[in-house]
Amino acid sequence: MKRIAVLNVVGLTRSVLEEMPRLKNWAEEREIQSFKPAFPAVTCTAQSSYLTGKPVGEHGIVGNGWYDREAAEVKFWKQSNHLVKGEKVWDATGVSCAKMFWWYNMYSSADFSATPRPLYPADGRKFFDIHTQPMGLREEMKADLGGFPFPAFWGPKAGIGSSDWIAKSSKWIEEKESPTLNLVYLPHLDYGLQRFGPGAPEMVPEYEAIDRVTCDLIEFFEGRGIEVLVLSEYGISKVSKPIHLNRVFRKKGWIQVKDELGLETLDCGGSKAFAVADHQAAHVYVNDPAIAVEVRKVVLETEGVEEIREGAELWGDGVGRERGGDFVAVSEEDAWFTYYYWLDDAKAPDFARCIDIHRKPGYDPVELFLDPEIKFPLLKIAGFLAKKKLGMRGLMDVIPLDANLVKGSHGRDTVPESEQPVAIGARSGEVNSAEVVFSWIAGALGQE
Repeated sequence: MKRIAVLNVVGLTRSVLEEMPRLKNWAEEREIQSFKPAFPAVTCTAQSSYLTGKPVGEHGIVGNGWYDREAAEVKFWKQSNHLVKGEKVWDATGVSCAKMFWWYNMYSSADFSATPRPLYPADGRKFFDIHTQPMGLREEMKADLGGFPFPAFWGPKAGIGSSDWIAKSSKWIEEKESPTLNLVYLPHLDYGLQRFGPGAPEMVPEYEAIDRVTCDLIEFFEGRGIEVLVLSEYGISKVSKPIHLNRVFRKKGWIQVKDELGLETLDCGGSKAFAVADHQAAHVYVNDPAIAVEVRKVVLETEGVEEIREGAELWGDGVGRERGGDFVAVSEEDAWFTYYYWLDDAKAPDFARCIDIHRKPGYDPVELFLDPEIKFPLLKIAGFLAKKKLGMRGLMDVIPLDANLVKGSHGRDTVPESEQPVAIGARSGEVNSAEVVFSWIAGALGQE
């Protein structure tokens, strides 16, 4: 059986490949395929389709997060692999596997895995760290590579440092364990393309950085006789129009908020209808069946919304139906959905101005920016860190509330070929959907 490395270069498309000369030269000697992305075209959904070969309704990952109807809570960026239903490609092929920073990495059946996982002591502090399987790999990896650069993985300082560290960790696990299948996640392009948008001049150094990291990793693997496949999850579209569905719902009287020390939090269980925003898709949950028809009408009439898709048609009767919205709103190509539900920024919850991917009831790309209204943001951050060292509590509230800052988004599956994800490899075999990636990887391993 062959040994394979799959490099998941987030945001890579045919048009982006033109900006990466080393990777382009490597790819031209191989088969380059564009394919229709998963729907929604977001990280957790795409990866789950790739690794199970199942449609979304069966593997159940309807987005990067969803509303748990039983708990009456929105749950975003959860990490247990038990959430992903279906046999994984490494189990189906019987190979040893290292799963390096792909999502849903905790308690996976993969032999080796690493994923970002902060430590949260009971006193409210937060320490950046990783979680590994086996657990002992964590300290060994950090001893050899240094700590994972968490600020470079997400937030205003997100950049090449995280992808570079992940690439080094993938080399490290290869040298230590030599897995048959090495799955590597390289997220770098996600940051700049959402900040600046496709075609922006600021993207030139971003392309150069990931071209270097990706091709150095390819050379390492190929030098050890490992076949490399390059893959992506989606392309990113230029956007200029944020859509605040929950604000529309609130003005209709459908949203219930709770006053918490003068600030407002979203009470999902007490709302008649609300939306869980996830890039260019928004899951709409209707708790009051009496307004179901009106909710659909209001959504379709909202500026920036292109269509709605019914949950029953999207997910069938599987676990996806239990998790997904009653219907999903899809934005126009140049629009995207915010989670914002407050009407007055002075009443926005405290976490809105922080990097807080789990507490927010939806995805927030504005976390990639520092608030331009803060005159000396670095000084404010330094003050927060000083308080933290002294054991004092505080908020690192440096994130703006201006959704117009975001210039790129994704999530739609109806995009031009130039914005479709790609699959690049020496082995022939058609890849025309997210689910078929499973067979493409299995075939490269020597199993049909």
